[in-house]
Amino acid sequence: MGMLTTHKISADLYDDSFSLIAIHSDLEDYAITYAINSICGLFLKRMTKDLHLDENMSFSVFDWDDVINDVYWTLISNKCEVEVETPSVGLFGNNISIKTDYLVKERKEVDYFLKVDSADATIFLQKIKSINQIAKVITAYPLDTQNLKSKRNLIF
Repeated sequence: MGMLTTHKISADLYDDSFSLIAIHSDLEDYAITYAINSICGLFLKRMTKDLHLDENMSFSVFDWDDVINDVYWTLISNKCEVEVETPSVGLFGNNISIKTDYLVKERKEVDYFLKVDSADATIFLQKIKSINQIAKVITAYPLDTQNLKSKRNLIF
């Protein structure tokens, strides 16, 4: 009988290198997408399927593959509101409350992430500057992806 070998797939295999822009805004997902498209010259469109982390958590995703400049843009909502039903005892029916879950839990203050695959630094910084020009955007800034614990949630 031969010796059995165990092969493990390294987590590094899945690590894409991408840049990330954190966006703070109370705009709805479609409104922030429209504003970013208008001011940044992007053509983000809603993906046919949202990003589902489990049966209850669903995050809206907008993307655009800029073939001319070889840049792939993805706008992802960081917040997801989930209805939670708590059973009650007595005359009243079950209570339903709204719970907010986050795609990147360690960055709960961020409303949206703009994931940028393979853009050069000049374009990247220019887009951040443009996003900060949007009236209802509180702030937008680059985010270091190396220190994110939930980085895997952004790889899809």
